[in-house]
Amino acid sequence: MGRRDNANPRVSAGVDAARRLANADGSRTCDQASLGANHAIFRPLRTGNAFEETVERLLQAIRLGVVGPGERLPAERDLAARLHVSRVTLREAIRALHQAGYVESRRGRHGGTFVVDRLPRATRGGARGLARRLGAAGLEDVFTFRHVLETGAAEAAAARELTAAERDHLTARLAEANSADLTAFRRRDSRLHLAIAEVAGSPSLISAVADVRTRLNELLDAIPLLERNIEHSREQHERIVAAILAGDPAAARAAMAEHLAGTASLLRGFLS
Repeated sequence: MGRRDNANPRVSAGVDAARRLANADGSRTCDQASLGANHAIFRPLRTGNAFEETVERLLQAIRLGVVGPGERLPAERDLAARLHVSRVTLREAIRALHQAGYVESRRGRHGGTFVVDRLPRATRGGARGLARRLGAAGLEDVFTFRHVLETGAAEAAAARELTAAERDHLTARLAEANSADLTAFRRRDSRLHLAIAEVAGSPSLISAVADVRTRLNELLDAIPLLERNIEHSREQHERIVAAILAGDPAAARAAMAEHLAGTASLLRGFLS
């Protein structure tokens, strides 16, 4: 007896219908054997970092071959609904991947957003090599260590009665980060995070944050600077510093946690 005889007719009919629908316009779409993975990857996002998590999810789909080279991403309306993000956020994420060389736009009847035939190669081998040496578990270790340190630093800083000099120091570093252009952003971003540790009142914490930030910057050097992510980071920096200056430890910790999660999402997407 052949395999067709053992197939569940309802499942077979569903897959056949999906194949007909996906290929109705003649364009190449993701391999229909990957329908389960397609639904798993394009599931609703967590909240808080919609842009960064959308970039991560799209890169995951591309890297895992769920949407392979030369294949078209799902329609914008459908993809936004499945991810539970606005179409504006989805467009910004797709634009970021276009700038990074992962997708291209094609016009015409069979147009849309397609994965490029040849995915970009890493241009910063040292950072990529570090990511490979660390592996998935090592990356998560860096993210966890950073989360523990920096959420704790924000919470501790907010719990202290800051001096006028400390408050001025923090607001000055925030202003520098907010005004930084693309070339200076990561350096000034690092300086702001160190300033938060500095006003937390623990010299040991400053050293630990500096160490983890050094490792993090090596990884960040392997991914592109994205304008939308920088804008989002500035907004999050404002909330973190505002909570610290207001003396609200819980809000400072939560704002920092959300900020770090966005960075982790981008790194997972580009380096995994």
